[in-house]
Amino acid sequence: MPTTPPDLGSAGQVRDLLRRHHLTPDKGYGQNFLVDRAALRAVVDAGDPGPDDVVLEVGPGLGALTRALAERAGRVLALELDGRLLPALRETTESLPNVEVRRADAVRFDHAEMPQGALLVSNLPYQVATAVVGAALASGRYRRLAVLVQREVAERMAARPNDPAFGAFSLVCRHWAEVRVVRHVAPGAFLPPPKVASSIVRFDVRSDARDRPELFALIRSGFRHRRKTLRKNLTAAGIDAAAVVRSLDALGRDPMVRAEALELEEWERLATELGVAPPYGMLAGARARSLRRSNGEGSDG
Repeated sequence: MPTTPPDLGSAGQVRDLLRRHHLTPDKGYGQNFLVDRAALRAVVDAGDPGPDDVVLEVGPGLGALTRALAERAGRVLALELDGRLLPALRETTESLPNVEVRRADAVRFDHAEMPQGALLVSNLPYQVATAVVGAALASGRYRRLAVLVQREVAERMAARPNDPAFGAFSLVCRHWAEVRVVRHVAPGAFLPPPKVASSIVRFDVRSDARDRPELFALIRSGFRHRRKTLRKNLTAAGIDAAAVVRSLDALGRDPMVRAEALELEEWERLATELGVAPPYGMLAGARARSLRRSNGEGSDG
């Protein structure tokens, strides 16, 4: 074992580390190791950790981002699912007293373990990116997320109404946070290079955001079939067609409008008009009214 850790911003030294540990990147885990120093700095800068911050890193791989985070953060918890990588990862991080490496499935991680106001900064494996981000936002534990993901996933996260990538997940992300793409990262920044470009996305979480499952369910129903109108999608989900038309009219929207045209604020108003997702603090009342309607006990006036 070398006396000093390898330079993980050097593709050559990363290859040497992989050879010494008899490792090859596993496509099943979405392993593309970030070896570009400028891109590493950009991810850390987007997360902007300070000496008092606790950072969760998902999929640390060989530890390049872990080491960069440890230079600025108070503590880093790195979750790695692939047990084959742990010897190499521990080699590159064992000299860092503020890093904890844990073998764990990030999709099943209990975010309540993290302190309030923590950060999540990661080069996320593509197959778990939306699940990890969605769970982290919904946990209410983080004040900021900075993630490196496939560019098309980044575009979905940050998309605005009528953008080609705009969808239900875009709205959920915007409910929880201010979302922006910080910069794009070329395939050559990784070892091995992926077939697609990647992007760094920053989420500044809203301090007043609260979980609204009824609103999110309404949004998912509205986007169920993108070629259909919002009215048809919501009617197919069991909402009265006349009520949908009246609610859209109250928003000043044509009944032929599609889901991708509405801003988040319009979805919130639509939900309130329909009585399926009222303002914060009234969710229990909404469930009761929904139950009464389903039992034929009348509707909201």
